[in-house]
Amino acid sequence: QVQLVESGGGLVQAGGSLRLSCVASGRYAMGWFRQAPGKEREFVAANSWNAGITYYADSVKGRFTISRDNAKNTVHLQMNSLKPEDTAVYYCAGGNTASRRLGAYDYWGQGTQVTVSS
Repeated sequence: QVQLVESGGGLVQAGGSLRLSCVASGRYAMGWFRQAPGKEREFVAANSWNAGITYYADSVKGRFTISRDNAKNTVHLQMNSLKPEDTAVYYCAGGNTASRRLGAYDYWGQGTQVTVSS
């Protein structure tokens, strides 16, 4: 059974930083998505298993960095210069191919809350 477990969410002031982590039970292309209240789930960042392909949403480019430790089947999302509009539940996802599309991923974590206060 495939499992993805996120951690690292929390409450931070605008301009601050958080680092999210996602441990997978296998080796996958990984993506991060987020969903704010009343909004659809949206793409944040993704990279391929060997990290040779990386994608970012325009809204986070230059502020967020996705990285991975394949020895530990772990992917991280370093979030800097956080803004109140980054507030959402963040989900990691695993699949065969790095993609901006939700439908490209077969496995999802339970989500972790990120709240950025102004």
